[in-house]
Amino acid sequence: MKFKTFILAAAALLSLASLAGCAGNGSASPTFDELLVSRRSVRSYDATKTISEAEVRTLLTKTQEAPSWANFQPSKYYVAISPEKVAAVQDMVGGNKERIQGAPVLIVSTFEKGKSGFFRGEQTNELGDFWGAYDNGLSNAYLILTARAMGFDTLIMGMRDASALRTLFQIPAEEMVTAVIALGYRAEEPNQPKHRDFDEIVKFF
Repeated sequence: MKFKTFILAAAALLSLASLAGCAGNGSASPTFDELLVSRRSVRSYDATKTISEAEVRTLLTKTQEAPSWANFQPSKYYVAISPEKVAAVQDMVGGNKERIQGAPVLIVSTFEKGKSGFFRGEQTNELGDFWGAYDNGLSNAYLILTARAMGFDTLIMGMRDASALRTLFQIPAEEMVTAVIALGYRAEEPNQPKHRDFDEIVKFF
């Protein structure tokens, strides 16, 4: 990672922690470590609470701080916030429909193909457009952590009808639909899943 990109990423991470005071629950602002621990995949939402367009704009602005290949910023977001559009997207996420009934906002995440991982139109290594998915994942990570800092909860859903979503939001063919992200307030405290043993995923040489 270039030094400039590292500095931007570090600044963005610090900004996530500073956003924690927006939670609105009267408690002290959590540390960044607390954000990482408290962020969970939430499958039960409080239908009595809403999220404004202004709040979603603030949230998605932070995703633009995420690093990306050559700063191509390939990620795009389509926001279902009206009751009609939310209901339509709920029918496009398979078995997750019942789990997100109370979520007031659903966000479709995409990335532009042929940018990240390419140079002058040619892919630079065997991963090709997988780099676009990688960059989109980084952007989504900023989204879900910022959401938690603002007091919101999220669920990233890979089960989705990409063709139907493409039609509903008029998503161009050059964009790959990756996920639908539910945004709302948890109705109950989610369980903390057991993590794999550290030595299974990290090797030092």
